[in-house]
Amino acid sequence: MKRIPLRRLGTLADLNAPLRLLCSDEASYMTGSILAVDGGHLVSSL
Repeated sequence: MKRIPLRRLGTLADLNAPLRLLCSDEASYMTGSILAVDGGHLVSSL
């Protein structure tokens, strides 16, 4: 947990909005994208 800036594991509720976006028509033009839902872990490791 020390390495995750939000200091907690993600929950299903945390994944709700990103998954809804990816399943919607709003994401129809997205290709080859990485959507990091990691509590800031990626940014803190740079």
